[in-house]
Amino acid sequence: MSSDDPSKTLPAVDAMREDWAIVDPLMGGTRAMRAAGEQLLPKWPKEEGEDYRKRISLSTLFPAYRETVKNNTGRVFAEPIVLGDDVPPALVELTEDFDRQGNNLQVWGKSFFTQALSHGLCHALADYPNIKPSGDTEQLVTLADAQAAKARPYAVMIRPQQVLGWRVSNNGGEHVLTQFRYMESVEEEEGAFGIKCIDQIRVLTPGAWQTYREQTDANGVKTWALYEEGATSLDHIALTTLYTDRTGFMTAKPPLLELAYLNAKHWQSQSDQDNILHVARVPMLAISGIDDDTWELKVGTASATKLPTNGKMEWVEHTGASIEAGRTSLADLEDQMRVAGAKLLQKDKQAVKTATQAEEEAAQELSPLQTMASGLEDALDQILQHFAELSGLPEGGHVQVSGNFETDFIPEVSIPALIQLSLASKISDQTLFSELQRRNVVSQDLDWAEESAKIAEQGPALGTL
Repeated sequence: MSSDDPSKTLPAVDAMREDWAIVDPLMGGTRAMRAAGEQLLPKWPKEEGEDYRKRISLSTLFPAYRETVKNNTGRVFAEPIVLGDDVPPALVELTEDFDRQGNNLQVWGKSFFTQALSHGLCHALADYPNIKPSGDTEQLVTLADAQAAKARPYAVMIRPQQVLGWRVSNNGGEHVLTQFRYMESVEEEEGAFGIKCIDQIRVLTPGAWQTYREQTDANGVKTWALYEEGATSLDHIALTTLYTDRTGFMTAKPPLLELAYLNAKHWQSQSDQDNILHVARVPMLAISGIDDDTWELKVGTASATKLPTNGKMEWVEHTGASIEAGRTSLADLEDQMRVAGAKLLQKDKQAVKTATQAEEEAAQELSPLQTMASGLEDALDQILQHFAELSGLPEGGHVQVSGNFETDFIPEVSIPALIQLSLASKISDQTLFSELQRRNVVSQDLDWAEESAKIAEQGPALGTL
């Protein structure tokens, strides 16, 4: 691959993709695990292709990795993101549609953090629409053109799998991003009703951008050629990277990688267990003492069959010892996965603090998840600052991510207890509603005043008439 090829990936990217090769299918669920094939479910020695296809088509995933990511993300977003008083009103309005796709800051931020938690990092670009002048192409873009296009800053989430590479310079010890390349897919109309998706590479540099699309020359050789280019109003790349387990500049590893390996092992062991259960549930008919080749066994609706003299027939069944061993092994794996998933809540001594923090929070213990939530705060602050720069504002302001990081916050256990407290009139219905929202059982979009009015309208519950 040529060094001038924009699709060339950096070795650091290739190394991270080795980890994502197991994370991506686990996050995708059973269908994605089946599609991964022998990469995550090896064939048995001498197993025929058709037998393997049948086995993998019946294999199902115990979604420990995906559910752990989901539950820990739910803790971080147990409370809504709070905008500080220093966020300009113009940017507050933008948070209602943060990505110009209808997602507010809360919804977008949750997806952003999920990607970072599952893969180790995620990127966000503060972008601005590419506005073309309404008149002559040599004219400058006017304020009227911008207003007509409803131009405004918005966030573009760049998933780690899209990234191809980057360049960085050292400015007085500070790493400064000078180039960033990633793959994206754009939709274009095709015919009267069709849509086609086109892959293209976007290259960002300070003050400029380019896109490249693949083309085929007369000899059938495919190359990437410049398709479009333009300028930006900033002298730097408005990219924000959220790390959850940083290993270097623009590099990270999934913080739950060991859980991913355990989950993949469980997938393989579960497939073995399902297969042996299938075999064990079908007893074999054994016949002995018959040497007559002309004798033929007929199996049908008859309740009995005639055997020759000295003939013997009996059902042979599996003892079940290996089945029990397999079941125990699966249970042990599930316990190990619970421990691996819970490590994000185990508190660590936070050694690096400012002098003020050291005085106010001496020897405070922070869990890794709480540290990640703090990183999310900083990332969202940086995105808002980029929005401010693109809008001609001096400051973007700050946000607060509260979350719930207590180790005793166990939704499956606490929900029945909360309901019992409510039934005993020890807590109010509104408190129960709030606690269920905090555990992501009830949607954050619902409002208690509206819900209580609906409850009053629907009348008494069944069984209380």
